[in-house]
Amino acid sequence: MSRIPTKAEILDWISANPTQTAKRDIAKAFGIKGADRIDLKRLLKELEAEGHLQKRKKTYRDPDQLPPVTVLQVKAPDDNGDLYGRPLEWHGEGIEPIILILTKASDPALGEGDRVLARLTAVPDQDHNYEARLIRRIASGPKRVLGIFRSGAEGGRVVPIDKASSNEWMVAGDATKGARDGELVEAEQAGPKSRMGLPRARIVERLGDPAAPKAVSLIAIHQHGIPDDFPEDVLAEADAVKPKGLKGREDLRELPLVTIDPADARDHDDACYAHEDDDPANPGGFVIWVAIADVAAYVRPGSALDREARKRGNSSYFPDRVVPMLPDRLSGDLCSLHEGVPRACLAVRMQIDAAGNKTGHRFVRGLMRSAASLNYQEVQAARDGDPNEKTAPLLESVIKPLYGAYAALRRARATREPLDLDLPERKIVLDKDGTVTSVAFRDRLDAHKLIEEFMILANVAAAETLIKKRSPLLFRVHEEPAQDKLEALRETARAAGLNLAKGQVLQTRHLNALLNSAAGTEDAELINISTLRSMQQAYYNPENFGHFGLALRNYAHFTSPIRRYADLIVHRSLISAHGWGDDGLTAEEIERLEQTATHISDTERRSMIAERDTSDRYLAAYLSERVGNEFAGRISGIARFGAFVKLDETGADGLVPVRSIGREFFHFDPQAGTLTGSDTGLTLAIGQRVTVRLTEAAPVTGGLELELLSIEDAKLPRGGRGGKGGRRSPAGQPAKRKAAKSKLKSAKVKRKVERKRRS
Repeated sequence: MSRIPTKAEILDWISANPTQTAKRDIAKAFGIKGADRIDLKRLLKELEAEGHLQKRKKTYRDPDQLPPVTVLQVKAPDDNGDLYGRPLEWHGEGIEPIILILTKASDPALGEGDRVLARLTAVPDQDHNYEARLIRRIASGPKRVLGIFRSGAEGGRVVPIDKASSNEWMVAGDATKGARDGELVEAEQAGPKSRMGLPRARIVERLGDPAAPKAVSLIAIHQHGIPDDFPEDVLAEADAVKPKGLKGREDLRELPLVTIDPADARDHDDACYAHEDDDPANPGGFVIWVAIADVAAYVRPGSALDREARKRGNSSYFPDRVVPMLPDRLSGDLCSLHEGVPRACLAVRMQIDAAGNKTGHRFVRGLMRSAASLNYQEVQAARDGDPNEKTAPLLESVIKPLYGAYAALRRARATREPLDLDLPERKIVLDKDGTVTSVAFRDRLDAHKLIEEFMILANVAAAETLIKKRSPLLFRVHEEPAQDKLEALRETARAAGLNLAKGQVLQTRHLNALLNSAAGTEDAELINISTLRSMQQAYYNPENFGHFGLALRNYAHFTSPIRRYADLIVHRSLISAHGWGDDGLTAEEIERLEQTATHISDTERRSMIAERDTSDRYLAAYLSERVGNEFAGRISGIARFGAFVKLDETGADGLVPVRSIGREFFHFDPQAGTLTGSDTGLTLAIGQRVTVRLTEAAPVTGGLELELLSIEDAKLPRGGRGGKGGRRSPAGQPAKRKAAKSKLKSAKVKRKVERKRRS
C-alpha cells in the first residue's frame, strides 16, 4: 500500500508544479495506485471545500495562484509606457496580482481592452507578481459606440451617430449611468453579441447636448479616440521646463528671421530669411535660412511628454479648437518662435542657384530671435505694394528677398514638375458660440506657396543629410498610384474627352498634362478630384521609397515638430548625427522605428477622418435651415445605393439615394462608375452637372440627403422621376428587374461572341 501524502505536501507539490495539477499527475508524483486513489480523491475534495484548491475541469490549482497559461485583458499603458494585464481567471480572495506584459518586436501592437492568451512566469521578488509573454491576441476590447440616448421603460437605446452604422443598441436600466433622453453618450458593448435582437450596451460617459455647436468637434474627438486631456504628470513635466540658453548653440539672433503664418495661428514653429548670395561663383543665387523650434531640447526620449506625444502622433485641427500634440506650455510658449524672444532652434542654411537648384546646405543648433511675426495676407499685401506699419520696414531687407528666392525655386519646381492639383480649400467660419456663419474659399496666395517651397527644400535637406550620415530616420513616403486607380482615372478622363497616356512609366508630368488639358473647362474640378482619388495615401517609413507627388527621391518631415511626432524623430536623428547633445535618437527608439512609423501614420489618418467628419457635421448644421432649397453641384461618386453630389456653393457632399430616383431597377457598373435605369436608360455618372433639392440635413451625423431634379440641365425622364416615394414606370407598372438582368446577360453574351470572333 502506497503512502497517502498530507494536505500540506499536496499543496506544496501543486505550488511547485503548476503545470501538472490533474489528479493523475498528483497520483503519479506520490506513487499512488489502485484503491488508494479513492483516498487521494477524498483529500483533494476536502482541500477544495476548505478553499485551498479550486477544481478547474479535471485539474486542481491554488485559487491564489494563476495558471501558467491564462487570459488577460490589457490595461492602458502606465506613466512609463509599460503594459499591464488584468487576469480574467483570478478567483483568489487576496489582492489581484500585478502582471507585466513583456512584448517582442514581432508581437502585434496591443491596446487597452484587448484580450490576450499569455504564458505567465511568477516573479515574487519584483514590483509585480507575474511577467507575461504573448501567445496570441484572442479578441479586441469591447466595441464602443457614440450616439444619442433614447430613454425607455426599462433602460433605453443608443442611436449611433455614425452614418455607416444602422444598428441601435439596447441599454439595461442599471447601465444608463443616469443618461437623459436626447443626450449624447458613449457606450460600450455589454456581453457577447446575440444572434437575435439588438446588441446590448452600457453607458460609459455622458457628453451632453448633441445639438450644442461646440459639441460637433467633441463628437469626432470621442468617436475616433483622439486623446484630448493631458495627464497630470505630463502637464507637471511641461510646467517644470526652463527656456534654453546659448550654451552649445550657434548665435543666430542677429539674423532677421520672420515667421509667416495664418492670422489666427496660436503657435509659430518655423521662421525663414533669404538674401542674395554674395558668392561670385553663384550669380543670381540665394541663401535661404529656415529655422525650426528645437522641440527635442524640451521633449526628451522616454519622458512623460515624449510618451504622450508619441501616443497622440500629431495635433488635430478642428474649426473651433485644436487638440495639440504637446501641452500649451511648449506648443504655445517655449517652442513657439514669438517675436523678439530668444528661442532654441534647429536651423538649416541652404544655397540655391539662379535656377532654384540647391547647391549646398548645412544644419546648426542655434538660438534665434524672430524679427517679426507676420501673417500671409499682410506679407502678400506688402509685396503687392500695400505695406502696413509692420511690414514697411521689412519690405526691402526681408520680404522682397524672400520673394526673389521663391521665384528661383519656382523655376526648379517647373523643371521637376510635382503634381499640380488645383483644389480650392474651403474654410468654415464660426461665431463665438460655435455656430457656422459662412463657408468661404481659403485664399491661395504666393505667400502661402513661398513658405511651402521653403519648407519642402528644408525637408529635402534633412533627408539628404541623414542619408549621407547613415543615421536612422523616418521618411515621408508617397508611392505612385495603383494600376486599378489609374485605369479608373483613364475612364473618367476618356468620358470627358481627355486622354491619359498608357504604356509608359507614370510620372507626375503625365498627370499634369491631363490636368492642364482640363484647366478652364467645366470638367476641371472633376479631373482634379479624380486625380486626387487615384493617389496613394502618404505614410511614414524607416525605408526610403521616395515621394511621387512631389517628384522627390529623398524626403522627410523636419519643419513641424510641435505638431508632428515624425519631425521630432528627424530632429533627434540630426542631433545624434551631429553630436549636438545627449537628447538625440536613442537605441530603443531606433529599434522601434518601424512600429513608430506605423503608429503615427495611423494617428495621422485618424485625425484626417475626424477633421473631415467635423466639417461634414458643421456643413450639415449650416444647411439644415435651407432644407427644400435647390443647389447646383456635380456627381462626385457612384455607389450601388445612390450617387454622391458635391454642392458648388459649400463643397458639402450629399447623397441621392437610388430609391428616390424612380421605381425602376438601376444597374450599378463599378468599373464604369455608373448607375443605369432598366426602363428609361437614365445614366448617372461621375462628373455630371446636376441640380438637386436638399431634403434632409442631419447635423449629428453630418449626413445630407438630396433629391435629383436635373442632369446637365435636362429634366429626368418620366419613368425616372420618383421623388421620395418614386413614380411608376410609363406603363404604370413597377420596374421589371428581370428585364434589366436579361439585357445585361445578352450584353455579356454579345461581348463574349465578339471576343471569340476577334481571336
